Amino acid sequence: MYDVLDSRSVLEVLRPVQDPELRKSLVELNMIRNVNIDGGKVSFTLVLTTPACPLREFIVEDCEKAVKKLPGVTQVNVEVTAETPQQKNVPERNGVPGIKNILAVSSGKGGVGKSTVAVNVAVALAQTGAKVGLLDADIYGPNDPTMLGLGDAKITVRSTDKGEVLEPAFNHGVKLVSMGFLIDKDQPVIWRGPMLNGVIRQFLYQVEWGELDYLIVDMPPGTGDAQLTLTQAVPMAGAVIVTTPQTVALLDARKGLRMFQQMNVPVLGIVENMSYFIPPDMPDKQYDIFGSGGGSKTATELGVPLLGCVPLEISTRVGGDSGVPIVVAEPDSASAKALKAIAFTIAGKVSVAALTA
Repeated sequence: MYDVLDSRSVLEVLRPVQDPELRKSLVELNMIRNVNIDGGKVSFTLVLTTPACPLREFIVEDCEKAVKKLPGVTQVNVEVTAETPQQKNVPERNGVPGIKNILAVSSGKGGVGKSTVAVNVAVALAQTGAKVGLLDADIYGPNDPTMLGLGDAKITVRSTDKGEVLEPAFNHGVKLVSMGFLIDKDQPVIWRGPMLNGVIRQFLYQVEWGELDYLIVDMPPGTGDAQLTLTQAVPMAGAVIVTTPQTVALLDARKGLRMFQQMNVPVLGIVENMSYFIPPDMPDKQYDIFGSGGGSKTATELGVPLLGCVPLEISTRVGGDSGVPIVVAEPDSASAKALKAIAFTIAGKVSVAALTA
């Protein structure tokens, strides 16, 4: 028992409190700062590794309980903030200045809801206070502007002493760059690989992204030029593979997952989208339109986590078409809750990887 109430005794009683994901002492991780004693009032700052920490309330509660055990403590005030750790650099891959973590959201085949997942994960992270960017790397079919409510937006191209730079569009807390801003609505992009490679690099290095905790890259389906360009150009914090429970989707998802592993990019896990259908007039009913359990089985077979299962709801499609993502339009819906939980899980895995590398 400590006889004196001071900053040292506060830190000592907080030392056994651990970050539940890193499983290390908050004090040893330098997550407890600015301890102040004013009579019986104790205040300090808790610095989390991501604004999207799903266990924030539990950590604060554990800290308060620990400090209240000290004699003379009448009040405990915990100010919570976050410092997202930066992914370690990889030899021969240049990071993008100001961007801490680059994440790919990919799929083996089209039509599985990859862009829906990418957009909603980006917005969910932004809702927690994280600084988030979204790079639409699907050059041939850029849909993110529509889904983020920026279908009519234009991005500015400015000339600087370092050449031309693009200013991203912004909505729902997310900065966005997409080929959709640079071409007419009905204009097809008929390019060979080298041109695609050039525009993706431009979106990475010639955009005024500013300071970002996370840059989400919405990949085109497959394992082609875009994936190769991204994985060879920048250090990746990880990749998320989106699939449906359907067998043909899972077969292609396995190929996409293996591609990232072969390129030495950590696979954070699998998201099973359209897991089941929830009729709007019968919210207690569930229909396995595309089968069931495929994502879980594939994740187990390939030795990666299942990050979550997102149900199929009409409101999710409506949100994408109207430019108001489901996590904004109907935050209490089953889809929104699942997508938020997936976003928080991704953020936690990225922080753990950065701090333990």
